[in-house]
Amino acid sequence: MSPPNLIIIFADDLGYGDLSSFGHPTIKTPNLDRMAKEGQKWTNFYVGASVCTPSRAALLTGRLPIRSGMSSNKNRVLFPDSKHGLPSSEITLAEQLKNADYTTACIGKWHLGHKEEYLPLQHGFDYYFGIPYSNDMDIPQALLTEKGGYWEVVRDPKNNRIENFQVPLLQNNTEIERPANQNNITKRYTEETLKFIQKNRDKPFFIYLAHNLPHIPLFASEETLGKSSRGLYGDVVEEIDLGVGRILQTLKEEGLDKNTLVVFTSDNGPWLAFNEQGGSSGLLKAGKGMTWEGGMRVPTIFWYPEKIIPGVVDQIGSTMDLFHTFSNLAGVPLPNDRILDSYDLTPLLFHKQKGVREELFYYRGTELYAVRLGDFKAHFITQGEYGQFGPKVIQNPPLLYNLNHDPSEQYDIAEKYPEVIEKIKKVVEVHQDQMLAGEDQLKSRGSE
Repeated sequence: MSPPNLIIIFADDLGYGDLSSFGHPTIKTPNLDRMAKEGQKWTNFYVGASVCTPSRAALLTGRLPIRSGMSSNKNRVLFPDSKHGLPSSEITLAEQLKNADYTTACIGKWHLGHKEEYLPLQHGFDYYFGIPYSNDMDIPQALLTEKGGYWEVVRDPKNNRIENFQVPLLQNNTEIERPANQNNITKRYTEETLKFIQKNRDKPFFIYLAHNLPHIPLFASEETLGKSSRGLYGDVVEEIDLGVGRILQTLKEEGLDKNTLVVFTSDNGPWLAFNEQGGSSGLLKAGKGMTWEGGMRVPTIFWYPEKIIPGVVDQIGSTMDLFHTFSNLAGVPLPNDRILDSYDLTPLLFHKQKGVREELFYYRGTELYAVRLGDFKAHFITQGEYGQFGPKVIQNPPLLYNLNHDPSEQYDIAEKYPEVIEKIKKVVEVHQDQMLAGEDQLKSRGSE
């Protein structure tokens, strides 16, 4: 049997509560719901960071972004004037799978460096079609001056016009459109994915489909615009769902569905600062930018018909685990010259055995804010974002929550379980003693 085809569908700023299968009452996502019914819905699945750039670096390298230098206390993400990107010394999932003769494509938002030396083709991908950074960037200076700044532009949905966001669309290393037509960009990403599947149906392929929505500004095509009860945000999510349905249907038509693993998840929690233009964390606390659960726990679905055991999985997993899992499925040995933060999920996917991940490290920039160990999570530092959830506070003693009992992190139980805090502190001590941080790739911008 040939190695399976592998597809990651990565939404941008989609919250834990934004799919109907994860509890949203008015956003309709029938295709993702069917994926969850036929496959596995993971309810304790996490990203490596609560903002775009470091989260994407974590997924593609299987490493905490502090190790690759893709996290920073100065600039939390890369910008159009950033000087650097993902170092060539990092091994991406695409490069790893090339060792098993996979054909690879990155479709959608990259955000790991816009200069040519950092683009997908230089990191193991055979094909690239997408935008190099977030869709809210490249706002004309005249508009910023007229409106009074970034927040004044993006908070007003009346400014959701293509010409107000001069983001380029790239094909491979070449700019083919500026500004990118965001009205139909979700649909075009889906169509590029379908073409790649059809073209490469006779050999194993890996597709990293990274939608740049529902990150603001919000855009939807005529097919879905105005259709959702949830308004424009719902239109955007339902268009992504429609694309998922087309991908699954194409896999079936090409006879590839039973040899293709599809993973759907999000890069971080919802951007709550944008009110109804942003999504929902459901019962989880806070959202994007923060190390509360709503910032880093994301809706996740695995689909692999007749291969994985359907059901709900409440054990801990991470996007970083896809590196080890996909390597195992492709028959590629793991690199032995670096520390990975990736665990093999195949025992859970195929045999319903107990997972091996017990620990999660919640970084904000290069600082460790919180640690999960089994059911318990300790916050050593808490901090809000975008004017929400308060200032930076060193928590001494740490806050402690049992996430299985209290996923909303409402009831601090530190006084009841001092022994748990001591156990987590020992985990932190070992982790930090072994941590070798990479050189900060995000801090340098413009003329700095």
